[in-house]
Amino acid sequence: MTVPPYVAPGVVASASSPDEPDDAVPFSAQEILARCDILATHSSRVGAIERSYLTAEHARTNWTVGEWMAEAGLEPWQDAAGNQRGTLAGPADDSPVLLLASHLDTVPGAGRYDGILGTLMAIAVVGRLESKGVELPFGVEVLGFADEEGTRFGRTLLGSCAVAGTWQDSWWELRDAQGISLRTAFEAFGLDPARIEEAALPREKVLGYLEAHIEQGPLLEDADRALGVVTGIMGARRFDLTMIGEAGHAGGMPYGRRRDALLGASELVTAIESLSRDNGAIGTVGRMQAYPGAANVIPGRAEFSLDLRAETDELRDRVWDLVQEHADKIAAARGLTFESVERHDARATVVGDRLAQAIRAGIAATGDPDPLELLSKAGHDAMAVASLTDYAMLFIRCGGGISHHKDESVIEGDVALALDAFEAAVLDLARDLA
Repeated sequence: MTVPPYVAPGVVASASSPDEPDDAVPFSAQEILARCDILATHSSRVGAIERSYLTAEHARTNWTVGEWMAEAGLEPWQDAAGNQRGTLAGPADDSPVLLLASHLDTVPGAGRYDGILGTLMAIAVVGRLESKGVELPFGVEVLGFADEEGTRFGRTLLGSCAVAGTWQDSWWELRDAQGISLRTAFEAFGLDPARIEEAALPREKVLGYLEAHIEQGPLLEDADRALGVVTGIMGARRFDLTMIGEAGHAGGMPYGRRRDALLGASELVTAIESLSRDNGAIGTVGRMQAYPGAANVIPGRAEFSLDLRAETDELRDRVWDLVQEHADKIAAARGLTFESVERHDARATVVGDRLAQAIRAGIAATGDPDPLELLSKAGHDAMAVASLTDYAMLFIRCGGGISHHKDESVIEGDVALALDAFEAAVLDLARDLA
């Protein structure tokens, strides 16, 4: 099977009637953005977007995306981890498979494009190639990962870890805010925990992994670029932190005898910012809760989160050691006890040279011969898949760098360029095997 060298990236001519001017061209940026709007309605919250793992919204989204996969010529199916997958067979049973993917779950109060845009772009690229009659020398599998964010069970990348074959049995005992275990949620969703290994792909079968994603930062916008090529992904660790003191009467207990857990936690939060800034890391406390939580009671316990990222694992781990040292000093000075539990540890990864070269070639085909290179400070499913195969990523400009927020935005023209670049990248890889 060969890929004609003259195949140019771009949408297929629309078959829409002139009487239907509002109809989007199939597999176009306009259609993709309209579908992002549709998926935004698959939410557990009224007036906001929230779609968590193993929920009714998850099931509804998989069904909808499966319909779109079928329209593109893919065979849709849901795997043993709840990921929505679509398969385009290669020319032979032993043909390698190129993975095109992103995720379909969201954070609470999410925007419309984080993960969703990349998944729908992958479907559209296959639809374009199929509509043009292009016969690829490899198979293609499009994946809409079910749980990249880790919102429900506190463990990110569950869907992609299942595909990479790195699922851990200890995860079955993870629990959500209602106390429901991951095992119970699996069974309620209609999945069989005993079959989780069936979601994994064999290493020898996979050619590589490409993911398109909004940047989730302002660098492309600042450089007036629509697209960028990722060089790697920062490593990240997440912790649940606790300061334990003693509750007391807000009026009756003198300052000198207080063991205020919230003050100790607050002091550590500001130290985390300073330590992260001074050492080139990124530390974020995104959640904090004081107990017992009454206005006239000194907090006896404060629980808070820490998300810690850095370009290298060594730097990230060194900053965590510094955080622990400061926490112990603060606790000792205030008569408190400090505790920490690690919830997530993802190693920093770098892209595969050949796949990144294909992304660069794709961007160059859109008119930018020297694409901006970016280190991803946000985590992505590519981090998990990196244990299975090489990966590369295409970044797309987002307004103001805003993400994980309802005001997340993209420009239709940028999405059109991204589609062309992503398609061209697939064709570039195809010519290697033609």
